[in-house]
Amino acid sequence: MKEMDNQSVNALNKPIYPCLWFDGNAKEAANFYCSVFSDSAIYEENPMVVTFIAAGQKFMCLNGGPQFKFTPAISFYTIVQNEGEIQEVWDKLMVNGRALMPLDTYPWSQKYGWLQDEFGVTWQLTIDKPEFSDQKFIPALLFSGTNFGKAEEAINFYTSIFEDSNIKMISRYGANDANGQDGTINHAQFALNGNLFAAMDSSIVHNFDFNEALSFVIECRDQDQIDYFWEKLVEGGKESQCGWLKDKFGVSWQIVPEILSELMSDPERSGRVVQAFMKMRKFDIEELKNA
Repeated sequence: MKEMDNQSVNALNKPIYPCLWFDGNAKEAANFYCSVFSDSAIYEENPMVVTFIAAGQKFMCLNGGPQFKFTPAISFYTIVQNEGEIQEVWDKLMVNGRALMPLDTYPWSQKYGWLQDEFGVTWQLTIDKPEFSDQKFIPALLFSGTNFGKAEEAINFYTSIFEDSNIKMISRYGANDANGQDGTINHAQFALNGNLFAAMDSSIVHNFDFNEALSFVIECRDQDQIDYFWEKLVEGGKESQCGWLKDKFGVSWQIVPEILSELMSDPERSGRVVQAFMKMRKFDIEELKNA
């Protein structure tokens, strides 16, 4: 593991980050992504979880099992510096992967491509940098199927919950766009706790939707924060186990206490902690401490 620079250490203080669900090959995937993106390194690891930092952003890779597979419903809109770099990153990610939209020039981008890598994770690569952010990896949510037309509702829902949140930009389909999309969102960007996200609607019928393969982790400093985020995000959604929930759009979230990693790093109590939280839906910090 490499020593973290200040930017990478600061990433650990940001309360929202993606968790990628793998079937026993989380370490292999983390190593792969660290080989693709030059400004990245593995930060910490155990048999269940491998965490890496890329461009100052935190990613968790979880050995969860075979239950869930990645879909393009959530991808990473990834900003690269120039055409030489985007070609290099594209070529690396395309090994045993497949193109969803070829790397090319499009009306909205000088150079853009959408692909699914060998693990199933999807990436939208572009050289067009947002005016209001230096964030390299922007989680992008695609609202289609029964969620079509709900991107704006979701953006308003999420920005009402998190502090330091606002809508950065919204672009809509026009009357001349096909498939009855007039007025819905073709691209929007919004910030949650200072973290940039993107969203779009698509009336195209896809055979995928949001699932637990890609979730978002919120680390909470105390029980009040856990209770707050759990109550807000589960409204109209569904509770699951071990701090997981699905919101009303089907996006998965993990509401976890900051102290969990500390408790899990203690070999004398980690087993008891796991036994305790396996029985929980919403995390109870005091019960974890007393395990």
